[in-house]
Amino acid sequence: MRLNNIAIPVSDLASAKALYSTLLGAEPYVDEPYYVGFKTDSVEVGLDPSGHRAGHTGPVAYWAVEDLRSALEGLVAAGAEVLAEPRDVGGGRLVASVKDSDGNPFGLVEG
Repeated sequence: MRLNNIAIPVSDLASAKALYSTLLGAEPYVDEPYYVGFKTDSVEVGLDPSGHRAGHTGPVAYWAVEDLRSALEGLVAAGAEVLAEPRDVGGGRLVASVKDSDGNPFGLVEG
């Protein structure tokens, strides 16, 4: 398992895109109304305009997994609570998010 990306919930995508373009010194490689993504040397930084609706109050780390449904099942059995059920976000990429017993959210990404 490796850290895949950090998704930052934003309410004003245009303003956030300008700020993070300046911070990261790069233009986004994905620029859609539903997601803006920046590639860095080690991890993708994403701006998520639906993050607040999904209950995220701050950045969410997404971990790459080979089998999202199996990983999610194991995490729930270990005490995690599902925040967002698995969904396809395009190109066969599945994502889901959970929170640990202290309420800290994190996500899983497959594909």
